[in-house]
Amino acid sequence: MIQFLLKRVFQAALVMLIISLFCFSIQDTLGDPTREMAAMSMSDAERENLRDELGLNDPLMVQYGRFLSRALQGDLGTSYFFKEPTLDIILKKLPATLELAFAASILIFTISIPMGVFCAIKPRHWFSRLTMAVSVIGISIPVFLTALAMIYIFSVTLGWMPSFGRGEVVQVWGYWSTNFLSWDGFVHIVMPAIALSSIMLPLFIRLVRAEMLEVLSSEYVKFARAKGLSDAPVYLKHALKNTMLPVITVGGVQIGIMVAYTILTESVFQWPGMGFMFLEAVNRSDIPLITAYIMFVGFLFVVVNTLVDLLYGFINPMVDLVGRRQ
Repeated sequence: MIQFLLKRVFQAALVMLIISLFCFSIQDTLGDPTREMAAMSMSDAERENLRDELGLNDPLMVQYGRFLSRALQGDLGTSYFFKEPTLDIILKKLPATLELAFAASILIFTISIPMGVFCAIKPRHWFSRLTMAVSVIGISIPVFLTALAMIYIFSVTLGWMPSFGRGEVVQVWGYWSTNFLSWDGFVHIVMPAIALSSIMLPLFIRLVRAEMLEVLSSEYVKFARAKGLSDAPVYLKHALKNTMLPVITVGGVQIGIMVAYTILTESVFQWPGMGFMFLEAVNRSDIPLITAYIMFVGFLFVVVNTLVDLLYGFINPMVDLVGRRQ
């Protein structure tokens, strides 16, 4: 396990180095930072002096070394608009995004696993056929269209649910505030979570069904039936456990992608998370905040993928995490 962790730490450092190089390389393409920081009346000479003070006229390798050194110390720059460290701004927005992704993940796993298993056990049942048909439609509908339809039906027409904002939140600790400790906050997160889960839920239902069908046709399941085991132990103990390995593999990656998908959901529902912050940063040409967001999301992907690999060992001890040769 220690060897695996050291290997993943090295891989994570390499991935983050590539992401930092990408973020540094796109800074010039996003615009001139002196135009955002300087007054409109500033002369060209004064603007050039400002570039010298910021080190923008230094050689690229010197600039990248300075950028990387600051990033290693947790300094990802200062936002042009908020006039605050970008990492502090991201940490303030992070709880809203993580809670939205968490709520959507709960919906995805609690619905997709039983429905996928049922569709695999009884593939000719009318409910299974209806579920498969609806899942095809669900995959084809963009998440923002689902969000707009929900707002029109449940907020505008029926008036049952709030259509924007995070509602009343409870401050837990530090930057962390939660929707789940107040009724108003809980009501506000329901529609965004359903909309965010709508693009992943059909995919997971079909994935669980496909993997369950493959496991049910395997030899060890046939042997378990031959021993006289009833359906429940065969389905739950033998089949479902082995079905979950590829589901966790895809699920870990998709949950990481879900953080990026929150951009659309947060923009429609005006949810004050990282995705909405990123869109505002793009509109304002807030280059430090844009690059900090990209690096932070890349870091989240690395952490999630590492945790998924660690879960392999707990679910199936036969999985060789280190990759030793037999």
